[in-house]
Amino acid sequence: MTCTNVVEYNKTSLVSSFIAVMQKLSEQMRESGFGIAVSGSGFDTTHGLAQCYGDLSLVDCTLCYAVGRSILPQCFPFNGARVFLDGCFMRSGNYSYYDEYLGPNDMVVCGNASRQGLSFQTSVKEAVSHAVATALKNKGYGKAQVPVSGSNETVNVLVDCWRTLNRSSCKACFENASAEMLRCLPWSEGRALYTGCFMRYSNIDFLNKELADGISEGTIITIVISTVSSLVVLAVGVAIGVYIRKRRYIQKKRGSNDAEKWVKVLRDSNLNFKYSTLEKATGSFDEANKLGQGGFGTVYKGALSDGREIAVKRLFINNRHRAADFYNEVNIISSVEHKNLVRLLGCSCCGPESLLVYEFLPNKSLDHFIFDHSRGKELNWEKRFKIIMGTVEGLVHLHGNPTNKIIHRDIKASNILLDLKFRAKIADFGLARTFEEDQSHISTAIAGTL
Repeated sequence: MTCTNVVEYNKTSLVSSFIAVMQKLSEQMRESGFGIAVSGSGFDTTHGLAQCYGDLSLVDCTLCYAVGRSILPQCFPFNGARVFLDGCFMRSGNYSYYDEYLGPNDMVVCGNASRQGLSFQTSVKEAVSHAVATALKNKGYGKAQVPVSGSNETVNVLVDCWRTLNRSSCKACFENASAEMLRCLPWSEGRALYTGCFMRYSNIDFLNKELADGISEGTIITIVISTVSSLVVLAVGVAIGVYIRKRRYIQKKRGSNDAEKWVKVLRDSNLNFKYSTLEKATGSFDEANKLGQGGFGTVYKGALSDGREIAVKRLFINNRHRAADFYNEVNIISSVEHKNLVRLLGCSCCGPESLLVYEFLPNKSLDHFIFDHSRGKELNWEKRFKIIMGTVEGLVHLHGNPTNKIIHRDIKASNILLDLKFRAKIADFGLARTFEEDQSHISTAIAGTL
């Protein structure tokens, strides 16, 4: 792999445009083994090119592309990279380079396993010449195998030109690449990694075998295995589908009664708030009262009839269908009290959506300060140290709670709220997974903020 020396200053745009290009290329590579894609605009534009060598099956091509796609980001934050693999080539950059066939990063890599005699060298030159002639008649791809006189060895050659080049550019690339690659002789192997083409010779047979109709033997085996596997998967899928449908029917019959029972328990508990009360407190969830939005829902400021200020979180998922779990979760969260944890006052699960009610903290969250140049000046180092210690103490209480250990797994600036005295209070801890006393804190499940 080679990286350019052009640093991309808008790294956020580079990442988004790079991902978009890789996705477009992925679809094209699966269909034809070749693709070009462009995403972004101006200086933030990313151009991508990917191509598998002509003897590679589409199945293997997809795998080769997946490997190359994982290597290219290693050049970040430089906007430009080239990757040569044994089966494919990939390139990304911030300009249209599709007509280029020579460049400053062109190179030759020589193998040093063994030195060969004159007969081998003669066969290499003959094989390269034959493969190039074939490629210029065959959309840029050619290969050749020439026996070495007086030995059991065979010279194997593959050449491939990128499909964006016309015949004359392809020919020029081959001429320059072959002239340099043949300097590897008398070594037994050589590769030319050029801007517009790839070339390799070796005394090892690295070529993929093709049947008469152009379909590789590996592809035939893959098709047979895929067909058999598909039939087996289909049969298993049908069996699982029937089982799941039957089980869901039974659970639905049972669950409808359980859900109603737990909704009633929740409604009658001292944690319950009427939906109409919270709707009125927030001005029907007026945008003017919106405090922010997190991974679990949107938060609004509200005021109860007794004058208490509250924060109401509208959850993205309605928990009425799992009222028992929701009730137990709320019950656990409300019982965990600490000066560095946001206090949960209650919830509402009986209306058209699920709501959680928290104490209101006027200074909002830490991210409103540390990511704001002017407001960040309010946080001197004494206040910052106090916030750090408060966050740590809150986490220690959550993790070391003898009754209910709670692992947060999503600590970030927007989940650390600040009161009037800039004391830290951790939020959203109850929406992470809770653990029994005898369970480990280790978890392999994906959680938190992307």
